[in-house]
Amino acid sequence: MKPDTLPSVVAEHAEEAAFLWLQRTHAVHAPNYSPRQFADLDERLAAHIDGLRVAGDDGWQCAAEALENEGPEDFFPAAVLAVESADGRFDDLLARAQAAPRAVPGLVSALGWVEPAHLGHRVKALLGGEAPLARKLGVAACALHRRDPGAVLDAALADEADSVRIRALRAAGELGRTDLLPLVLALLGEAKPELRFWAAWSAVLLGDRGHALDALRAFALEPGPRQMRAFQLALQALDVGAGHALLSECTGLPGAARLRIVGAGFVGDARYAPWLIEQMAQPAAARIAAEAFVGITGVDFNLEQMEVPPPEGFEDGPSEDPDDENVDLPEDAALPWPDAQRLQRWWQANAARFAPGARWFLGQPVSEAACAQVLREGFQRRRVAAALHRTLLQPGMPLFPTSAPAWRQQRWLDRLG
Repeated sequence: MKPDTLPSVVAEHAEEAAFLWLQRTHAVHAPNYSPRQFADLDERLAAHIDGLRVAGDDGWQCAAEALENEGPEDFFPAAVLAVESADGRFDDLLARAQAAPRAVPGLVSALGWVEPAHLGHRVKALLGGEAPLARKLGVAACALHRRDPGAVLDAALADEADSVRIRALRAAGELGRTDLLPLVLALLGEAKPELRFWAAWSAVLLGDRGHALDALRAFALEPGPRQMRAFQLALQALDVGAGHALLSECTGLPGAARLRIVGAGFVGDARYAPWLIEQMAQPAAARIAAEAFVGITGVDFNLEQMEVPPPEGFEDGPSEDPDDENVDLPEDAALPWPDAQRLQRWWQANAARFAPGARWFLGQPVSEAACAQVLREGFQRRRVAAALHRTLLQPGMPLFPTSAPAWRQQRWLDRLG
């Protein structure tokens, strides 16, 4: 132990890094994280990683001890240190992760977190690795940094391991590899749903509006872990009329009311605005209806003073029952409560600005300039939508990485002009 290194301080760095990583995984798609707030979170996480880094062997030992928990949040700090080292630590983590698949997201995230200078030899070794997990991580690292691995990605689409092919399919869409569209479309006929899903997702981003979009619509109507990602991209890619039809097909699905409200925001047609205001009368739907309304019109709740306190007696969050193991916050907890009457008055004064039948995104027609503005200023959930819109407008354009470290995102935004 270094003379100036306190064990309690090093342990706190490891614990806080793990906690902040978990917070960050939520923040990536959260409706209430602005670019500044996301950057603050990343700066705090980076400070704790730096604390482990400065502690040298003591920092590594503390991070390595947490690996026994086998959580992705525990693997992330250790993996960052291991990637940056020149020894075999990362290889050891890779071997441990093969026996603890739950930890793999921590390794993937670490590869996306570190600076490219630490990755050249590491990624080359991963891409040529014998273990499927190594090849998957190599492809993921290239995609997260938006570095095209060239012919290696072509080969990964034909890999014998499904996990590698799945990550390669996703990477093809993220990197804008339109030359791979025929290979991607050929995988739409795969028996395994995960392969079909990522083939459809990437093919739509790469410009296909035929079989791939049909497949994505099917996933959007199928309850499960892929539904919301498919639902959003399908509605953003479909023309407005076809988007209406997809929302109509949601009737009868589990959670159909919520799907239709959220989907209205993705479609972006102003004809939904009065209906969304009506939905705000129901506490269970009020906040998501307001979010969809803002997604279409761009109205600023703070500027227009349209946020109100929660309804009296409304309980939101984990119950006070000590036997209730569900301690997760509801998905809508971060959204503001809308003043429906003020929104109604605002809509009456501003409705003429919004032609029905067109797609509106935060009060503007969808354009590359509008998407760039949202990427610079919008909340994370809006930024995800803006990144999708931007690539859909110009297939072949790499998908803007809204989950990348904030300082790297800023460098990419600076290049947009």
